[in-house]
Amino acid sequence: MPSDRLSALDVAFLCLEGDTTPMHMAAVATFQPPAALDLGRLRDLLATRAARLPVLRKRVHSSWPPFGGARWREDPGFDPDRHIAVETLRDTYGPDALAEFTSEWIATPLDPRAPLWNIQLVSGLPNSEFAMLLKFHHALTDGTGAVEAAFGLLDDILPGQQARSTRQRPARQPTGAERDPQRSPLHLLRDTASTVLGNATESAGIAKAVLRAARPYPISPTVTLNSRQRRLAFVRADLSDVKRVRKTYGGTGNDVILAVLAGALREWMLNRGMRPDARTLRALVPVSTRGRAAADGGNLLSGYLCDLPVEVDDPVERLCAVRETMESNKRAGPYRGAGALPVLANRLPCGVHRLATKAAGRAAPLLFDTVVTNVPLPGLPLSLGGARLREVYPFVPLAPHQALGIAVSTYRDSLHVGLQANASAVPDVGSLADAVGKSLAALYQRCP
Repeated sequence: MPSDRLSALDVAFLCLEGDTTPMHMAAVATFQPPAALDLGRLRDLLATRAARLPVLRKRVHSSWPPFGGARWREDPGFDPDRHIAVETLRDTYGPDALAEFTSEWIATPLDPRAPLWNIQLVSGLPNSEFAMLLKFHHALTDGTGAVEAAFGLLDDILPGQQARSTRQRPARQPTGAERDPQRSPLHLLRDTASTVLGNATESAGIAKAVLRAARPYPISPTVTLNSRQRRLAFVRADLSDVKRVRKTYGGTGNDVILAVLAGALREWMLNRGMRPDARTLRALVPVSTRGRAAADGGNLLSGYLCDLPVEVDDPVERLCAVRETMESNKRAGPYRGAGALPVLANRLPCGVHRLATKAAGRAAPLLFDTVVTNVPLPGLPLSLGGARLREVYPFVPLAPHQALGIAVSTYRDSLHVGLQANASAVPDVGSLADAVGKSLAALYQRCP
């Protein structure tokens, strides 16, 4: 596929876009400057760096006919200053000023006529800190790609550090023609037909798994009407606690995080008068396939479905249940099962997405109740204009009719959880944030 053409999955994210369902990812990064802060200088620095990143200079150009695909085109009037704003918080924003301000900022859709990103610099935080708020539309890139783009805005990493922090991707496997340029057209045709047939068989398997995984009514207690209003919460915890639990009970750090979130959701449901034993909540856990495919930008995603055992009271039993589910997913691989829905979406014609994706998106609650994504960050110290990066809270867009999206990142010695909620459905997102800390503490206390 030409690098300027949007994939079918990229187009699907554009088709899901709406006033009440903006499809952008976001992050809130806080920094500690070494001296007095000059936001004007910082804005100029970001504008200069953004202008050097090709992915930030392009906007979507829909192909003809209208139900065809789309391409990225250089924005002839590109001005990075139009994408970067500055704000100073005042006491009128409430007790959690940054979360209140960010809730309004994240609810605003990006302009589809311009490059699909936005930066907001925010001063007025305690201890002279400032925040950088970033939006990237999901059509532009996935979470891993967004991290790579953000690196282009931060200060340079020393060459030796960069080599240690960058995960080496496996080399792309050569095609049949590249392995043997002298191969006959018949052999090349046979290889192509084999690939197409294999993809068709794999896609049929994913489609059958999606139909089998669709849950009957009554639908999830977290299903809600779409709303333009958002509520955000930030949760910070010691990464050493997660590592201690993982070392004691096995599994991966992500298994521990999913179990912690299951415990938090259980407490939150009980506090709201819901019966957590009435129905297991299910999470869509995105999986990056960037190490398995060769492409630049765009979305390279699959996913796993993971039942969050909110009906289980014992925290260790919850962790064991999550670990078993995720191990089963990994044995099957990222190209099988209903969680591989992004793979299937990427193989459909773009015209199908333009006709049917918005309607199909309304059925998301039949498959999963929330999205839980883990955004990997390097463990090296990062900075912006000499200011040290302290915290990074990622945020995932809300699927249609779903009340909550959860994103997690680990940076240095801390675990950061970003909770984005439909404000009409979850006005008490702060209580859910508190429950996350309690759930991790309950697991940690069971460690010998």
